[in-house]
Amino acid sequence: MICTTIQHKTAEEIFAILERPEVEMAEIRLDLCPLDNEEIEELFSTSDKPLVATCRISGTIPATEAEARLTQAIRAGAAFADLEIEAPPMMSKRIRRMAGEYGTSLIRSFHDFEGTDSTAALKALVEKCRHLGAEIVKIVTTAHSDEDCARVLSLYDAFAPETLIAFCMGEKGRETRIDCLRRGAPYSYAALSVEEAAAPGQWPVEEMTARVYGGRHPLDCGLLTMPASKSFAQRAIIAAALADGTSTLRGYSPCGDNESAIAAAQAIGAKVIRNGSELEITGIGARANGEFTSSTLHCGESGFLTRMMIPVIAAIAKGPVHFTGEKTLVKRPLKGAREMMEAFGVTLVPERAGDNPTIPLTVHGPLTPKDAEISGKDGSQLVSGLLTALPLLSEDIEISLSSPKSIPYIFITLDVLKKFGVKTECEMEGGDEFAQTQDWTYCDKMTFRIRGGQHYRAATMDIEGDWSSAAAFLVAGAIFGEASLEGLDTRSLQADLSIMDILSQAGASLSQEEETGIIHVCRAPLQAFDIDAGNCPDLFPVMSVLAAFCQGTSHLSGVGRLATKESDRGAAICAMLTQMGVPVRIKGDTMIVQGQSLTRRILSGNMLRGGQYTTNHDHRMAMALAIAQLGADGPVEMDDSACVGKSFPDFFNLFNRFNGQ
Repeated sequence: MICTTIQHKTAEEIFAILERPEVEMAEIRLDLCPLDNEEIEELFSTSDKPLVATCRISGTIPATEAEARLTQAIRAGAAFADLEIEAPPMMSKRIRRMAGEYGTSLIRSFHDFEGTDSTAALKALVEKCRHLGAEIVKIVTTAHSDEDCARVLSLYDAFAPETLIAFCMGEKGRETRIDCLRRGAPYSYAALSVEEAAAPGQWPVEEMTARVYGGRHPLDCGLLTMPASKSFAQRAIIAAALADGTSTLRGYSPCGDNESAIAAAQAIGAKVIRNGSELEITGIGARANGEFTSSTLHCGESGFLTRMMIPVIAAIAKGPVHFTGEKTLVKRPLKGAREMMEAFGVTLVPERAGDNPTIPLTVHGPLTPKDAEISGKDGSQLVSGLLTALPLLSEDIEISLSSPKSIPYIFITLDVLKKFGVKTECEMEGGDEFAQTQDWTYCDKMTFRIRGGQHYRAATMDIEGDWSSAAAFLVAGAIFGEASLEGLDTRSLQADLSIMDILSQAGASLSQEEETGIIHVCRAPLQAFDIDAGNCPDLFPVMSVLAAFCQGTSHLSGVGRLATKESDRGAAICAMLTQMGVPVRIKGDTMIVQGQSLTRRILSGNMLRGGQYTTNHDHRMAMALAIAQLGADGPVEMDDSACVGKSFPDFFNLFNRFNGQ
């Protein structure tokens, strides 16, 4: 990326400069701009663009004043703080501690305005900066020859490029300000104009932008409204169908899986009236054994609906029920379903023989109330079905769930059921790491105590926006420009809210408007990230595209959860990235992706490869391919883009707005 140095400007002038499209990030010279504390606070707390806070210690700015200004900027939200290595030791320690506390990346910088030292001396300076707490090391020397430039740029062969900004001043070193980006530096510096250069050889930002990006402009589609969460919608539709009375669900948006849930609700006898984005559902007042008399139930293409309805139908049906489905669902094995349902007296008889049953199959009930120990290693969806069905039975039940997966989805189920009057006690257990952090990743056992004889009551519920859908646009904004999304709840139980943490770890610039809740993301220097995505497997495809544009090696754990999605997503992602020219491999449960920054890809001619790609009829893969196309050297043609209708029928309409079409 290109960081524009701003000096000798008032607060009003700085705000105007940040509105300019060619200014994608900026360095604010706090030692040279006449800003008071309130103006520093406002500037660094309100700008969506990543800002570098720099305050050089000089004869006019003593160390105490420089520290105060940097401290103010860090507290207000500076993305980076640049502290020269000559800063006093105690000041350095305090700034380092504060940067860590507030999530500001600390830059330790060295400048030589006379010349360029030996390669060994330059390497020693990098090591010194790292010893002083640098997350990013900045080495800037003055070049008098091509050899000086070569020595500085050779640092990129010795150190991780994403942690290094190294270039030369002077006319001889002018090209190194571009070369450092080509070698993977997080950003380089430009001036507002030739007259306002902060150092000899600094490019004007418009000229550097044209050189780096050519005709490629940052993308921005304006404000996007996200569809309803199908995780909440499907659960709420079935709960309303089981309830006494008429429920109102607000904020509904149709997609293949949601429509399948409505069809299932109607199949068990519920009445559904549509009023725009509002559903009125009159339930059947479900009781165990007897409300469902049909011999078949169609689940569309929804794996979750299938797993949820197996226990529900086993609880309310008079006899065996034949489950059918379509498209990718009929190929997806229901791993662990046979064993889990047998624990409650239910037998699954598939039409096709195999270790794991598949749709079509027949469910032989009834669901019987038993305390049970079951494994959650194959996912949470059938667990959600049991939690929905077991309260209808006559007796109290205790379930011990070992190796739980996708825990956030279990809590979505409990949250929705509570809104419809059904309550279940839940306890979580784990080792020392869980006890210390309460991080669900480290939970290894859940115990559910379910009171029998409960009844669903009609409710009014607002369906929140879908973080799974939002993830694609947030990633696109973080890599290629900016995006603004509405209709999302940052307090959500949805597992895919994790995309915010992932983007933050990767270095994206994120903010939220307090009054409207609108979320903004814009391009920032992106670095490799490590994440355990076992609880949010739907993020893997778009997360892998993000990793492809993050400088360095990213590690995405939780691959084992991907084999039974709409496609074998682990294999599908590896095939997609390999075809696009991105080094990727799977080691154990971890996908390892070697990424490069967007500017490095542009300057080195290493854009992702366009061509003909398969989605494997997987909606998440189609969305990931669409985002990857923004960074490809040619069109990306998909064999099945219509598969997005399963979760987000309007995806390509919104995507084309983002893509300027």
